[in-house]
Amino acid sequence: MTVKSDKWIRRMAENEGMIEPFEPGQIKENGSGRIISYGTSSYGYDVRCAAEFRIFTNINSAIVDPKDFDSGSFVNVDSDVCIIPPNSFALARTVEYFRIPRNILTICLGKSTYARCGIIVNVTPLEPEWEGNVTLEFSNTTPLPAKIYANEGVAQMIFFESDEVCEISYKDRQGKYQGQTGVTLPKT
Repeated sequence: MTVKSDKWIRRMAENEGMIEPFEPGQIKENGSGRIISYGTSSYGYDVRCAAEFRIFTNINSAIVDPKDFDSGSFVNVDSDVCIIPPNSFALARTVEYFRIPRNILTICLGKSTYARCGIIVNVTPLEPEWEGNVTLEFSNTTPLPAKIYANEGVAQMIFFESDEVCEISYKDRQGKYQGQTGVTLPKT
């Protein structure tokens, strides 16, 4: 496997629609000042999260069960910021919609700005021929409330090209998260 460069990312986004909307450079400020950067980097793409959050709450004393997840365990918040309670988590989605090529595996890692504040980003790999908005999970590992900013950089996607094309892609096996467009809760 080889890691793909900024040149490849730009070509795939502009010619093949791999990332939409796409920012070919690195944006570090907007009209109101400095922001957490997003866009194309040397060997990856820094994604933004949309202003659509699902904050975990245990007011119903529910058990977290991936086979029978209670959607009532979340509070829906549409805002430019999300405050995550101490030792809790929130779900969001990327602004960007991805179309992963058949010979590419994509890994997501959190940005250092958030990691240095005790905020961990968790995303499973984007498999070959998966497409959609990525559901992001932010864990607040601190004993204090933590803030996430919408429409700013939150994580970096790294693209790996395989030496050979996979036999069965995510699209071929009709994966349950194919084509998701909003914050998507667990499915079985």
